[in-house]
This record gives sequence, structure tokens and C-alpha cells, in this order.
Amino acid sequence: MLESTVWRQYHDENSFREQLAEFCVLDVIDLIEDDKVLYGVLKSKLTKKELKLFAMDTANLGDEKLKSDFSYDDEQLQKAKFKLYKKLKQDKTRLEFRESSQDS
Repeated sequence: MLESTVWRQYHDENSFREQLAEFCVLDVIDLIEDDKVLYGVLKSKLTKKELKLFAMDTANLGDEKLKSDFSYDDEQLQKAKFKLYKKLKQDKTRLEFRESSQDS
């Protein structure tokens, strides 16, 4: 499941649930149970570039690799990371990842 995703290009396991919970300041138990649905919500909330940055950054590939892949300088990379993690912490984004958001 989810073998051909951007996440799996940089991670051996589907560990995005734990990473997402950490950055969204949510408990893993509160997240949508189905990994496929949860990943779909993640894809809908982030741009392709943000999703790739999230996957690569959480894989600890290092800033030099990120800068070369995205053609960023130091300042642009820090801004992109700040924007990404700020978006994940916003209520309008993070509440979509909750199981209760699927009940309606």
C-alpha cells in the first residue's frame, strides 16, 4: 500500500503518520485510521513541491541535498520549510487530518 508515493521514494516505511502527528501537534490516535485516506488528505493540503520537501526533510537528507534538488539557496530553503511547517500547524489544515473530519 502506498508503495509508489512521493513519501516512499525517501522512506522505507509509511511512517508519514508519525511525522504528520508530530508537526501538526496531534496525537497519532486522533489521525484518520486509513493510511490511504490520510495520505490523500495530506496530498490535497500540500502542493507537490511541499509534499516532496516534507518527505525529503523528514528523511534527514540534509540541507545541501534539498537545496540542490529544489534549486534553493539557504534563505529560500528556510522560507520554504517555515511555510510548510506553518501550514501543517494551521487549524484549517491539521483538523482535516483528524478522524472526526471524515465522519461528516
